[in-house]
Amino acid sequence: MKPNFSLRLRIFNLNCWGIPYLSKNRGDRVKRLGDFLNMESFDLALLEEVWSEQDFQYLRQKLLPTYPAAHYFRSGIIGSGLCVFSKHSIQEFTQHVYTLNGYPYMIHHGDWFCGKAVGLLVLHLSGLVLNAYVTHLHAEYSRQKDIYLAHRVAQAWELAQFIHHTSKKADVVLLCGDLNLHPKDLGCRLLKEWTGLHDAYLETRDFKGSEEGYTMVPENCYINQRELEPFPLGIRIDYVLYKAVSGLYISCKTLRTTTGHDPHGGTPLSDHEALMATLCVRHSPPQHTPSPTHGSAERSPLVSVLKEALAELDLGMAQACRWATFAGYVIGLGLLLLVLLCALAAKGEVREVAILLWTPSVGLLLGVGAVYLFHMQEAKGLSRSWAELQHVLGRAREAQDLGPESQPALLLGQQEGDRSEEQ
Repeated sequence: MKPNFSLRLRIFNLNCWGIPYLSKNRGDRVKRLGDFLNMESFDLALLEEVWSEQDFQYLRQKLLPTYPAAHYFRSGIIGSGLCVFSKHSIQEFTQHVYTLNGYPYMIHHGDWFCGKAVGLLVLHLSGLVLNAYVTHLHAEYSRQKDIYLAHRVAQAWELAQFIHHTSKKADVVLLCGDLNLHPKDLGCRLLKEWTGLHDAYLETRDFKGSEEGYTMVPENCYINQRELEPFPLGIRIDYVLYKAVSGLYISCKTLRTTTGHDPHGGTPLSDHEALMATLCVRHSPPQHTPSPTHGSAERSPLVSVLKEALAELDLGMAQACRWATFAGYVIGLGLLLLVLLCALAAKGEVREVAILLWTPSVGLLLGVGAVYLFHMQEAKGLSRSWAELQHVLGRAREAQDLGPESQPALLLGQQEGDRSEEQ
């Protein structure tokens, strides 16, 4: 690699709020989004909540001259809503659907039907391998009584693990999307600590946009103002995160957000604000990075966030087991009721009543059986994430106890070493 090597990447990210029949002015907003992307000619445009494949196909045709490569990530019943448009050729793509994604009986929330996922694109740019990830995590419907917190923590961990295991051959890693996590939330801290990703808003020296980088602001006419009552200035839940391997230096030269209206005037493109980042990658001479000070493992930021995540998953597993146990008891009572009804019908006693009660009893039993199976699956999914976190926590403590020189090998896996082994 030449010493004066440099690469500039212009990135666009937006949660498009494209729910068919429900999102206001969807068609007009999709049209104006296409016009804006053609005008700006970003290297990558990563979108969430493009729930209609017709909208994707419309954008695909409209953006084809500027973005010849594109992909729509399909999953779930409704779809993941994730899609990407690229000026550069896509070498590979894949996706991972999150194991846990809400509850099927919470129909009014709808997350379970969407198949929330993380999509991966592999691009080759100027001799570098870029892994670009786009994702959308489960929504937070109540800050005070968040019944989905364990699911979002598990999703954040699955996302971190997916990036960790798929980016070992990458020179540059980019993650964009609607994480539905505030910057100091457990899931966000877990993701950053385990992957080493940097937050463009915190790293850039040139920011223009909404106050504190908020991506949902009260000035936006599509926002449900009641949802923002606890946060009168707005919230930041959409991110551009990045990192580079040793020997390369990546920085965010500029970061822009929309501010509650169309970048060129008019109504907003979505109920979320768009993120527009300019990233610069250049060669960096080998530098000695001071090792963390040897000390108590319990004071390590990684150890602390792992312990928090384990505690939250413990609560989630206990809740799932309680629901499964309750459903199991109801199934037992339902089976006894069916046996009783069969006995009554066979003896001819209140035969008509027994037959009348048979159908709703079977229906109820099947419904409760589905609830039991779902919560058993939920408990196993949380248990799997818990086991992985517990293992990483043990390794982190071991690294801290052995000394600072062992930490990179045990915790970070020395990405360069992984790359050379696989090559």
